Amino acid sequence: MTLTATQLEAYLVRVGFERPPRLDIRGLSQLHRAHLMTFTWEALDAFMGWPSEITPAAAFAKMVRGRRGGWCYEMNGLFGAALAGLGFRVTRLCGGVDREKLGDGAIGNHLTLRVDLDRPYLAEVGVADAIVEPVPLATGPISQRGFDFSIMQADGGWLRFNNHARGIAKSFDFRPDHSDEAAMAATHGWLTQDPGSPFTNALAVLRHTTDGYVALQNDCLRRVTANSLSEQRITSADHLADTLETVFDLDIPRPGRVWERLLAVGHNKAA
Repeated sequence: MTLTATQLEAYLVRVGFERPPRLDIRGLSQLHRAHLMTFTWEALDAFMGWPSEITPAAAFAKMVRGRRGGWCYEMNGLFGAALAGLGFRVTRLCGGVDREKLGDGAIGNHLTLRVDLDRPYLAEVGVADAIVEPVPLATGPISQRGFDFSIMQADGGWLRFNNHARGIAKSFDFRPDHSDEAAMAATHGWLTQDPGSPFTNALAVLRHTTDGYVALQNDCLRRVTANSLSEQRITSADHLADTLETVFDLDIPRPGRVWERLLAVGHNKAA
């Protein structure tokens, strides 16, 4: 799962980054941050019932050509394919968001990445409000931009990435050597199509900023830093369309339909 040479060049132009001179942690970190500062995390396809695929090729068409964002399968999928195209040693890992609460049924609802350099690193651009640079794949505390994270041992030989205190996804579990494409494909289908999926019933859009992130959950827009939190309400279809375009840099066809869908499902549900 790698980008072609032509796709890779288009990706690098999109994120405003040249090929790193060396395949090292500095180059990986710069690309990791560039990806997150370019692409918005969004699950609009699931919310609106639009077609969605799990392959990096589909993510490239949507995010690079279509100037959209993506969720974990797409964000980490596209990033991993770009890294592989550059020559990094990348392994796609099958994870489980909130496995600590949902149990093993959560396995497959998240894609994360291991990148092997001088040591294994966790590259993670798919949680939306978590780390902005890769971290060593080892247990211990993590601090970035004033936000505190950690990796700890979990049951059954799994590792658990704990998000910061205000994080929307509280944690995800993974194993450094566990890759299950079939489980991720099956869970992707459930998340995008089943009425019980949290993403078919709530609007979720997030984007990193220089010192934190901005998150839209239904009609509530939150701006979060390590030391501050502010909120405002989206009050109309025009307000939502402007927010999606100017705050999240998303090119959404007929954004008024997103507002109609939001009114139909109600404002109080959360992804």
